[in-house]
Amino acid sequence: MVRPIGVDLFSGAGGLSLGFEQAGFDVRAAVEIDPIHAAIHKYNFPDCAVLPRSVVGLTAEEIRSAAGLSSSDKVDVVFGGPPCQGFSMIGHRSMEDPRNRLVHEFVRIVAELDATYFVFENVKGLTVGRHKAFLEELVQAFDKAGYAVRTPWQVFDAAQFGVPQHRQRLILVGAKKSVAIPAYPDPITAPADAKISSGLPKGPTAAEALGDLPDADQFAVLAGTDKVDGVRYGKPSRYAEEMRCLTNDGWHHGYPRDWPTGSLTSSWQTEHTDISRLRFSETRPGETEPISRFYKLAADGLSNTLRAGTDGARGAFTSPRPIHYQHNRCVTVREMARLHGFPDWFRFHSTKWHGARQIGNAVPPPFARAIAGAVMEATGRTPTKPSQALALGDERLLYMTLSEAANHLGIDAPNSKRDQRSGAKKRTQHETEAARLAAMSGLTDG
Repeated sequence: MVRPIGVDLFSGAGGLSLGFEQAGFDVRAAVEIDPIHAAIHKYNFPDCAVLPRSVVGLTAEEIRSAAGLSSSDKVDVVFGGPPCQGFSMIGHRSMEDPRNRLVHEFVRIVAELDATYFVFENVKGLTVGRHKAFLEELVQAFDKAGYAVRTPWQVFDAAQFGVPQHRQRLILVGAKKSVAIPAYPDPITAPADAKISSGLPKGPTAAEALGDLPDADQFAVLAGTDKVDGVRYGKPSRYAEEMRCLTNDGWHHGYPRDWPTGSLTSSWQTEHTDISRLRFSETRPGETEPISRFYKLAADGLSNTLRAGTDGARGAFTSPRPIHYQHNRCVTVREMARLHGFPDWFRFHSTKWHGARQIGNAVPPPFARAIAGAVMEATGRTPTKPSQALALGDERLLYMTLSEAANHLGIDAPNSKRDQRSGAKKRTQHETEAARLAAMSGLTDG
């Protein structure tokens, strides 16, 4: 059976892409302006066409051509989250932020592709105060383009959908006026730290997400790769079983990937001073360490919202990662991925900075899968499980600098303070505590 077709705008590394694939869609095209993110998306979704460019001026014909879609191939859904800095709950809010025009580009492309459905994702800040006027304007823009929006719009916490992290996001779903609008999904879990019973089963805790992973501090940094083979994992929780794809159900309705199940990736250590480690050890779980302002995970609780830090144009500050509940260090990128709902086969850029940024910018895949499942239900089609597995992409995509990725993709490289070689020299230069503290000046709610 032919699977319904999706297109991902502002795709990043692919959190929404993965959720829609797991719900039974074939994501045929992804648009991403950042060459590093575009390269990582291409690695994890080798059969998806990646357009490494801005959406501004991008035509439906260009998307269809890149994806190998004929004029008769129907695009079932377009989804994406335009950059959210202009609507952030943190920092300066600006209705005039030029990045907000990308929201209107999203509407235009949905209409030009003649998609049956769309999903628009953004920060909760868009629903607050004077930003509501922009949101109402957006609903009107969809109306003029021939689409109805499911109102009232919904703000969800990813912890309501089996993610061990509190992360609130706005979701708008809509459809052509000739078809029924998808419903918003009902929560399937209660946050693990919920004080009042909702009648739903509690979602995974931080310990259930991370407890089976070997401690990254026991592995030496090896030149040339961020992968350690032959590691010994602990006993997995049900959530960890899913992240490791130990059962067929772990793939949901997505394509299984050929990957080495005994390897550990994205686990470079962060160098902490002895004084810092002492401070971490003295911080109570569920509280914030007073000097660094890093949150310490509680084993039976959830992660705070994982953020992306800033891009090269705004100082290239690293996002603070929470302190591990058991080890006196910040969590690794792989541990961040677990807290975000990315399975272990999913790879990120080899540097900690880019890898953490890709996770912090992404929609948690289990949450995305729930939204996509509601769209699938509206189509009236039954999702199917693919019979074939996919080989992941060229591993060189994981190690490219910004310039190398841009050259590989055939585009000009943007200026960036982080255009550094991501080979052995880069990976052996641990982030210092001072650099991490400097990150505190550049957070977004993205």
